[in-house]
Amino acid sequence: MLYTRGCCYKRQPTGESTCHQVESCQKLATFDWLADMHNAALPVDIVEVRFKNTRKAYFKNVNALPLQKGDIVAVEASPGHDIGIVSLTGDIVTLQMARNGLAADKYEYKKIYRKVKGGDVEKWSEAVALEHSFMIKSRQLASALKLKMKIGDVEVQGDKTKAIFYYIADERVDFRELIKVMAEEFRVRIEMRQIGVRQEAGRIGGIGTCGRELCCAQWQCSFASVSTSTARYQDIAINQQKLGGQCGKLKCCLNYELSCYVDAQKDFPPAFDTLEVAEGTAFHHKTDIFKRIMWYNFDRSSVENLIAVPIDRVKEILEKNKKGVKSEVLLSGSYVKVKNLIEETEFMSAAGEDSITRFDKPYRRGGSQYGKKQGKHYLQGEAGGKESGKPGNAGQPKRNPNINSNSNSNQNGNAKSTKPAKRAKNAQATNQRGGRRP
Repeated sequence: MLYTRGCCYKRQPTGESTCHQVESCQKLATFDWLADMHNAALPVDIVEVRFKNTRKAYFKNVNALPLQKGDIVAVEASPGHDIGIVSLTGDIVTLQMARNGLAADKYEYKKIYRKVKGGDVEKWSEAVALEHSFMIKSRQLASALKLKMKIGDVEVQGDKTKAIFYYIADERVDFRELIKVMAEEFRVRIEMRQIGVRQEAGRIGGIGTCGRELCCAQWQCSFASVSTSTARYQDIAINQQKLGGQCGKLKCCLNYELSCYVDAQKDFPPAFDTLEVAEGTAFHHKTDIFKRIMWYNFDRSSVENLIAVPIDRVKEILEKNKKGVKSEVLLSGSYVKVKNLIEETEFMSAAGEDSITRFDKPYRRGGSQYGKKQGKHYLQGEAGGKESGKPGNAGQPKRNPNINSNSNSNQNGNAKSTKPAKRAKNAQATNQRGGRRP
């Protein structure tokens, strides 16, 4: 049941309990890039300890224990003690606190008591085993009291004296009666913590549409606001189903490349401006930002017959329009006209002979469908087909291989088949070579 804390095992030969140094088995893992460096001006007795999912705290190593990343320790809690796993030691802890907006000289540190013993691990395992049943029961109690809240996660303290219930709610909830009922039911101290939907997704975790683990569960600890203007800057269609993450909010990754898009569009003309040319009024439909191309046509309500116009050419036409002059054509001079419609190229393998749609259409042998493939008729054989590249006689009745359609007329006008003579000639050649005909 300790999988929510990491991959725990006993270190040999000391027998101490520790955690694997695998970054993927824990959330919000931090790479210690200062592991081989030391700054004497920074405190060395501050340790970062992680607990269930994304909860972390900072403690002081008052007993000067030889701690390293992955050690399981007993730390001070209120009340009693808790069990956590050391996630960072050394100089990087102070930098991590500054990154999270915490002042190292003003933070109220709690103590690290000791490294865990056998009895501590057993009690800790029992506490972790209670979390799922506590969550299911607490949801039932909240539903019975008709409270508009959702309990998404439960964390039981290592000594089984306190349980933290994480919940989300759209409005203020009076859960005083719920706390009384849960305290009688679970016989532990109850603490309620309200979190947002993004924090809930980070605690529970999951796989995003990109196929990777959620950023909020893997490394992201601060959440910047994401608005629909972010998608508009990147020329993305506003579709809540595609742009929404598992938390129901807009995906945080929309902010990752926003600065690149904003910088690339600094000199772009407004998209709502029309171009006045001799052919008529050209309307804007879409923009390829990084290729610096804007697509226009002469029908506002249609997306057909689009013409790709470079940004520099658009600026030239707009400058002429401001002076009251119409350009003769959209593209002229040194500007190269791009094909109106982008044709989707068919997938080709490295050998250039396999199509991704080759199994979509039926390919039946025999009858009038003999050799039919992808809407074209081919007759594989001497008369044409795939090998010769010539169309065959599709739709004709199937030939009997024993009957030669080519006949020579003798002087008496009787048709004489040449196949027996040809077979005898081939057999004679094979006997002369002393083997079978290849």
